[in-house]
Amino acid sequence: MMLEVVVDAIKNSPNQCISFYEYMELVLYHPEQGYYGSGKVNIGSQGDFFTSSSLGADFGELLAEQLIEMAEIIGFYNSFTLIEVGGGSGNLAADILTYLKHKYAELYNQVDYIIVEASPSLIEQQKNYLTAFNNVTWKTWQEIDDNSIIGCIFSNELIDAFPVHRVTVQNKVLKEVYVTWDDNGFKEVIGAISTPKLLDYFDLIDVDLTNDEYAENYQTEVNLKGLNWLETVAKKIKKGYLLTIDYGYNATKYYHPQRYQGTLNCYYQHRHHDNPYVNLGQQDMTTHVDFTALEKQGTLLGLETVGLTQQGLFLMALGLGDSLAELSNGNYTLPEILKRRDALHQLINPTGLGGFKVLIQGKRIETNRQLKGLSG
Repeated sequence: MMLEVVVDAIKNSPNQCISFYEYMELVLYHPEQGYYGSGKVNIGSQGDFFTSSSLGADFGELLAEQLIEMAEIIGFYNSFTLIEVGGGSGNLAADILTYLKHKYAELYNQVDYIIVEASPSLIEQQKNYLTAFNNVTWKTWQEIDDNSIIGCIFSNELIDAFPVHRVTVQNKVLKEVYVTWDDNGFKEVIGAISTPKLLDYFDLIDVDLTNDEYAENYQTEVNLKGLNWLETVAKKIKKGYLLTIDYGYNATKYYHPQRYQGTLNCYYQHRHHDNPYVNLGQQDMTTHVDFTALEKQGTLLGLETVGLTQQGLFLMALGLGDSLAELSNGNYTLPEILKRRDALHQLINPTGLGGFKVLIQGKRIETNRQLKGLSG
């Protein structure tokens, strides 16, 4: 049981406690019992949450339009590599590749589609789902050479699920939240920060949680793994783009003094709550993404910010409005029209998926041409 795994980790730790980062990593990514690691993750209308790609093929097809333009800018005369990080059920890959095969056969024949997926169970699901495509491979980052990728590395709702450190402010000093086991229950304890990288993080984004604006016991989280992941990705790109779609804020909004409890959320059967100590290994746990950190860290790693926009504007610029207009051409039944219209509206709803951020970063892109998706 997941509970036994976590309790054992706590009891075997030097101080009988583990950082919240270690706790979150266990309950999400433990290979046998974790929510993602074991393949228990359930995406879609009947699952714990849904993503843009689970609403139908439109999201993947519109994203493919942006990937096509990137290929044109880079040039795909020998090959063009697409790396999807965190492939979910495989439906986004299928939607993108089906669209390329039918609409852009020349590019499709040059595409090397790689999925980097941490979960063995999800890899098996993806392989079963993508049997129709012979240009898809699964690799780890270690199996991809540095400075080798010409193309685009992209992810959809990936970084929000990385384990995070939770920090708090006490007596104008940054402290960290740890998890212990006491009286047959989990208990949070406050201690010294586990790594100086937490201080470096706030220097990077130019935020000082110890100034007078922040109340005593102000609590938030830090996604150091996101920065480590960005470093790994940047090394792999020889020439091309990194496209990140996720929900989040810039640093000023993320670490606003009024957001005194952070952004941690849990999702279980389409209900969200803020208790990470229940439904162990059965629920999703996420935090918002600090896009300022991704931009600033990217600059240090040689990734230029090409643009940052909202998903709704991004998809409209790529032709979602045309998809809506096509629903009135008489080729659909009324139930089909209503279902697809609802899905398309969800993709651009500014209070939902449409409010997600789309960050595009580039490396060695020798053009001032504005990407279509950033023209909205």
